[in-house]
Amino acid sequence: MRYGSVIHVRAEKLQEYKRLHAAVWPDVLAMIKGCHIENYSIFYRDDYLFSYFEYAGNDFSADMAIMAADPRTREWWKLTDLCQYKVSSAAENDWWAPMEEVFHLD
Repeated sequence: MRYGSVIHVRAEKLQEYKRLHAAVWPDVLAMIKGCHIENYSIFYRDDYLFSYFEYAGNDFSADMAIMAADPRTREWWKLTDLCQYKVSSAAENDWWAPMEEVFHLD
């Protein structure tokens, strides 16, 4: 399953966000992979961050709950969340707003 999502990046925090992602903590990377996320990328344009990944597991909700409960990942998110803010169309419980896939070519 492919997932795309979007969020704003604070202009004054863009360089910090890029610096953080130039050296993602190994335990955070291991958690991402352990939760069956593959082919993960984050792109930047203007004040938007676009995230794309492929989920190769069997229970996305369970894997995301495992990730959200991980103390090291939560510590990472505290740093990165300071650099971001929700898009206006995001649901109340969404930080990164999911996007609708309208085209795909293998």
